[in-house]
This record gives sequence, structure tokens and C-alpha cells, in this order.
Amino acid sequence: MANLRASDKEEEEEWSDALDHIPSHHPPMPYPPSSPSAAAADLPASSPSLLSPRPPPPLPLVEEEDREAKENGVLLDPENPHIPAAADEPQPSDDTDDDDGVDGPASARKKQKPLSSFTSPSPAAPPPTASAAAAKKPKKKNNNVWTKSTSRKGKKKSKAITHAGPEDTVLMTPMPRFPDKSDDSSDAKICLSRVYKAEKVELSDDRLSASSTKGYRMVRATRGVVEGAWYFEIKVVKLGETGHTRLGWTTEKGDLQAPVGYDGNSFGYRDIDGTKIHKALREKYGQEGYGEGDVIGFYINLPDGASYAPKPPHLIWYKGQRYVYSADGKDEPPKVIPGSEISFFKNGVCQGVAFADLFGGRYYPAASMYTLPNQPNCEVRFNFGPDFEFFPQDFGERPIPRPMIEVPYHGYDCKIEGPMENGVAEKTN
Repeated sequence: MANLRASDKEEEEEWSDALDHIPSHHPPMPYPPSSPSAAAADLPASSPSLLSPRPPPPLPLVEEEDREAKENGVLLDPENPHIPAAADEPQPSDDTDDDDGVDGPASARKKQKPLSSFTSPSPAAPPPTASAAAAKKPKKKNNNVWTKSTSRKGKKKSKAITHAGPEDTVLMTPMPRFPDKSDDSSDAKICLSRVYKAEKVELSDDRLSASSTKGYRMVRATRGVVEGAWYFEIKVVKLGETGHTRLGWTTEKGDLQAPVGYDGNSFGYRDIDGTKIHKALREKYGQEGYGEGDVIGFYINLPDGASYAPKPPHLIWYKGQRYVYSADGKDEPPKVIPGSEISFFKNGVCQGVAFADLFGGRYYPAASMYTLPNQPNCEVRFNFGPDFEFFPQDFGERPIPRPMIEVPYHGYDCKIEGPMENGVAEKTN
């Protein structure tokens, strides 16, 4: 034992002598060298006794934990190596598996997390300064007048149009034909119109005879009546084996591509069984029908009809077409003319009152003809007076009618607003 203590004493003195030769500018090592070679490199060459091989001291617990943490991908706190580095927000501890309640290396390993969960968020980019915004060059304005910008930025920035009050509602009804276009004139007499007829209807040179084939088509006269009692005749010139006719009256709104009586704007007298027809509905009327050679008389009475006639339509020119304009958004309801009637006569014999309580408006003489294909045309001829073949001798209590030849020229009394397509203002009558 004495010899062992003496040897230990000698080793301590050798270590103290070696430490005296170490320069003072070398900082003290926090941990013993990990290997003898590293220690020999730092010591001066004048210390031969320090280079003797000695067994390396055991690694401290801190280095062993650091190495294990690096292998497991856990970052340890440099100030306290026993505890992993904390994240931005403290995580709740989970000690439910620790039965003894002591935090040791085993519990520290349970709370280890991958390095990716401890990465700090990237700092937000600083907002651009006013000098950087001012340094941007403004866009060049395109002064080319031949190009049109397709950008919608200007539309998005435009202010919304605000209305002080509710929008006005108007009613615009397209006109199937131009009502102011007519082939009538003040120096002409009443006849069949070339404008207000179906395309398949053929007229004679004097425009008093009409013929048609391949389906019912209509033609009307150039002049109509609004009030008073009036009369005209139609003679059935030719029917053929398959020909038929529907004759009567029509208003301005009657469909020319359909027979008389097809809609609510016309009133017809049928040749097959002498029935009357209105709105495409047939009703028993005459005792029998009529055929070739028969003369049919047409009587209409509109007492004080001008007071019940609708006001002239207000037409406007809109997108290349004429429309009927209504300021209140509603059509004017029709008015019934008290005491009005339509009656038909066959060869001078009255067949009775066909229609009564007519709506106010202008009524025109009309006829529609029909034959099967590859058959001769069905033909009728109008007689507007004053010389009639079968003028009734007794009208009973009805007013004595005037011949339609005396209907004056009424022209067109509507006003059309809006420019024409070529920019010239519209002419009005």
C-alpha cells in the first residue's frame, strides 16, 4: 500500500509539472480529450512523460446522450444537454407512461421529436416601400385609334348606374307588317290590296278578282270602315271539284296566312254547310251552304263606332323594326260597340244575324280560297257597288247600308318615332 501511494504521488507531480509547461493562452478544455493522439497534438514536445499510453477515460453521460440524440434526429438544448430544445410553443408533457414519476433519459427519449418539427417559420416579406412603388414605370398609353381595347378593367372600375326611382315599364309589340305601307291613294277607288294579301293569292288586273290554290290564304280590301252601316257583294266564280271558300270581314290584325274566321280578328261565312266561323269555331247559321254562281251579300253596322275604336297605335323604330309602344305596359282593352252586328245574305236573302256586339275598330272586306294541289284555282269576284246584283229590298229595322265604294280614303293616321336605318328622320302622315 505504501508503494502504491508513493507511485500515485509521483504521477500527480508529473501531471503538475506538465501543466506548468502549457502556455497560458490556451483556453481550458471543457471536456477531457476524446483520444490520446488529440491530447498529444495540443501538448508541447518537452513533456515526454505525458505521451505515454494510458487507457482513455470513460465518456461522460452528456456526450453519450448527445450522440444518441443525433442518431435519433433530436436537437438538444446547448445550455442544458439533458433536455431537448423547445419548439416555438410549449408542448404538453405526457407522463402517463412513467410509473415512477422520475424524468430520466428514458422519459426524455419518449418526448423526442423529429428535427423538421422544430424548424422556425420563415420571416414574412416586408411590405414594399413608397419609393419602390414610385420606381415602377407607368404603362404606355396606346394612342392607336384603329384598335379597340379588349381589357375589362375599365368596365370593372366604372361606377354603377343608380336609379333615383323605379324603372318605367313599357310594352313593345312587334308589327308583322308595316301598317303605313299601303297601295291605296286618295285618287284611287277601293279594291283588293297587293300589300295585305298572302303570297299565294293571285289578283286580276282590275284588282277585283282573287284566286288561290294549295291551302287557305286570305286577301283583304284596301279600305275599311269604323262606323256606320255598309254593304258589298262577292260572287263565287269558280270552285271546281275540290274548291272551298270562307268569306267575310277582318280587322287590321287578321292573319293573312289563314282563312277568314281563323282567329278572333276575322268573321267568316263557310260554303260547305253555311256555318259561321270565328276563332276557328264553327256554328250552325244558314239553312244551307252556297256554291258556284251564288252571290253572297255582307252587311255590317257599327253605330257610333268611332267612339269605341281604339286609339291609333304609337309606333317606334327599334333595331330595324317597328314596334307598337305602350307607355303603361298594357294594351288598351277593346270596347264593345252596342247594337253592332254582321249579317250575311245569299242571293239577296238574309240568313240572320251572324255576329253581334263587335269590338270597336276598322273592318275590311276579306276572302279566303282553297283547293287541293294540281287543281284549278278557286276564284271569287268582289263588287263594292253601287250596282249590286242582289241588293236586299228589306233590311227590317236595320239601317240602310251604304255601298263600300263610297268609303273615303283614310290613309294612315299613326305617328312613327325614331330614325330610319340610313339616319334620315321618319316621315309621318
